[in-house]
Amino acid sequence: MDNDAPAEIVAISSQVVRGSVGNRAVVFSLEAMGHPVLSLPTVILPWHPGHGPSTRIPLPDDGFANILDDIVASQYAGAVRAVITGYFATPGQAQAAAIFISRLKALNPGLLYLCDPVMGDDGGLYVSSATAGAVRDQLLPLADIATPNRFELGWLAGAPLDSNAQALDAALALGPRRVLVTSAVAMMAGGTGNLLLTERHALLAEHRMVDNAPKGLGDLTAALFLSRIIKGDSDERALQMATASVFEVLARAVKRGSDELMLAEDHHSFSTPMAMVQMRHLLHPSRKRTS
Repeated sequence: MDNDAPAEIVAISSQVVRGSVGNRAVVFSLEAMGHPVLSLPTVILPWHPGHGPSTRIPLPDDGFANILDDIVASQYAGAVRAVITGYFATPGQAQAAAIFISRLKALNPGLLYLCDPVMGDDGGLYVSSATAGAVRDQLLPLADIATPNRFELGWLAGAPLDSNAQALDAALALGPRRVLVTSAVAMMAGGTGNLLLTERHALLAEHRMVDNAPKGLGDLTAALFLSRIIKGDSDERALQMATASVFEVLARAVKRGSDELMLAEDHHSFSTPMAMVQMRHLLHPSRKRTS
């Protein structure tokens, strides 16, 4: 494998016909950042269910697993340097993805796996408990990076997370060496942000809250953060730049009155965001335990 070649990435998540959520957001942003992407949907929908009634067609477990087997056995497997997963429609899909990632890591021990445990928000789980459990038990132990929102991290931890200190403790217990928590508790008035825990750092990137935000922010954040880590950015810069990019795209979409992120129009914000983000260094939970 040519280490100077762009990192090929396998992206596994939901696919909508219209909109900028799931793999539509992930694949577009990764390709705009220069990565060749192998894209596999877990379920196909006309649009995000929040826009109204939508037909839901999940890929059958056996066919889904067979496609992943084909990729591992193909000439393309050696070029894959990262995998990103999001929404799964069934526990069987999550299990097949775990087998796939394990086989790819055996071929390339340096492969990065980002698990975005797309399973719910403040309204509760929107996948079955069995599917959420499969992501928790089979995929997260393989992850190098996890990007849960605060509700998802709380579900995984078994308790609501009302403070960043609680979120950091839960992130430390989760296991991956990088955990990026979206919708973190803001320290600035009228703000929101992303919380990142690594082996060495606890970082908070904040920006002002934008009302009536379209869906897909978590998908876009995960993809852009992964791209920047692959490209060699420091953890702090990757967090700052990914947060700034997503905030900029969000603010512009809302200003235009769009019900979706407008990725084609705002793709320049992926690589060169101009939005200001407040960065804070927080107390690492491992230091708190030893102090």
